[in-house]
Amino acid sequence: MMDRTEVRKPDEEILRVARHALTEDIGRGDATSLSTVPEDALARGRFLAKESLVVSGLEAARAVFFASDERVRFEAFAEEGDRVEAGAVIAAIEGNARSILAAERVALNLLMRLSGVATLTNKYVEAISGTGASITDTRKTTPGLRVLEKAAVRAGGGTNHRSGLDDGILIKDNHLAIAGGVSEAVRRAKENSPHLLKVEVEVENMDELEEAFEAKADAVLLDNVSPEEVGRCVDAAREKAPGMLVEISGGVNLGTVRAYAESGPDLISVGALTHSALAADVSLEIEA
Repeated sequence: MMDRTEVRKPDEEILRVARHALTEDIGRGDATSLSTVPEDALARGRFLAKESLVVSGLEAARAVFFASDERVRFEAFAEEGDRVEAGAVIAAIEGNARSILAAERVALNLLMRLSGVATLTNKYVEAISGTGASITDTRKTTPGLRVLEKAAVRAGGGTNHRSGLDDGILIKDNHLAIAGGVSEAVRRAKENSPHLLKVEVEVENMDELEEAFEAKADAVLLDNVSPEEVGRCVDAAREKAPGMLVEISGGVNLGTVRAYAESGPDLISVGALTHSALAADVSLEIEA
């Protein structure tokens, strides 16, 4: 039997996501369970990993059951970021059968999605082990799930880029087109932002990198540049702007990431961590 102590309320932001997802799925009510399952029936269940994966989303899954019925007990047998093998029991639930059945799909969707992000992130992190570079995410997240997906990236061993547009200044190609180039864009950013807010600018070649040096950008983003060109740009940055952070993006996948990491950047941002991760295979086995 599970511990019957008072259930801790989930974080309000995660609970808001859980409630919205449940409302979307349940609508006017779980017609199947209401017509086939007795009101007072009890059930228990186990979340099973069906493949090797890195766990993420346990708190989100717990929040779903809490939102469905605060009396449902959820017990985790893994920690965020744990690697588990196929067959491992990740968590267990116990409580009203109707409440569990109404929440199971949403809880599984979140757990599978977030564990998929963590698992893919971990593959990238392992691929560049020992190089000194870090894997970071982007804002290419599922609308409404950013806080959870970024937590999943951390669970996989990655780091987080901006959580939103208010977190930092990243001048990209469209900003450059409107502002009139690297030098002018960085100058405006430096003049019109708080001194504690870092200014990063996207560059595509050595000439633009030189402009970034002269404008005293805090960081540069090398976009769609070959590993060889990245190496030359990194060498120039270390010589002319020792404190400048060098990030690369574009053209990065599991087959190329090691070569990019060995070219010397500080960060490698990978949109695929969140926009292309496959859901991990997790099931929920219910016992009446």
